[in-house]
Amino acid sequence: MSTDAIVLLKEDHKEIRRLFKAFQEAEEGPASKRGKIVEQILEALTVHTYLENEVMYPEVRKLVPDVEDDILESYEEHHVADVLCFELFTMDADDERFNAKTTVLIENVLHHVEEEEQEWFPKVREALGRNQLQEIGQRMLDLRPKAPKTPTAPKALKKSLDAVVA
Repeated sequence: MSTDAIVLLKEDHKEIRRLFKAFQEAEEGPASKRGKIVEQILEALTVHTYLENEVMYPEVRKLVPDVEDDILESYEEHHVADVLCFELFTMDADDERFNAKTTVLIENVLHHVEEEEQEWFPKVREALGRNQLQEIGQRMLDLRPKAPKTPTAPKALKKSLDAVVA
């Protein structure tokens, strides 16, 4: 198994695409089946986003200043996905907006993945040596078992919710 950070992230992307396809194939089926698939999607995205936010992005931001704008955009795309994931996590699969919200999540994540794989990863691979990418990947592998598996409310949403409750 490779420890190259980009290879690991692309493997995650492949699994996430597989789960998206499974959801799309089950979209007209029983809500319980869609709900189970979305649970898997939410776990995969939560772990993946955590590893990128905690290891990959900060390290690349420090080592490759040329991708600063790409990383800032990626953080914002993660924020949007986090909000959608949290909302889906709190919904029932038979909610009338469940499929629509999942579809919006899929579209946003696929856009993000495309940008990473086509634009961002090549720049990072060119700027960092193989050893650096393997070190970053090993840190991600080491952190993976500790990564959260269920979405939590993003900080901005938590502040809004706290203000409403107070």
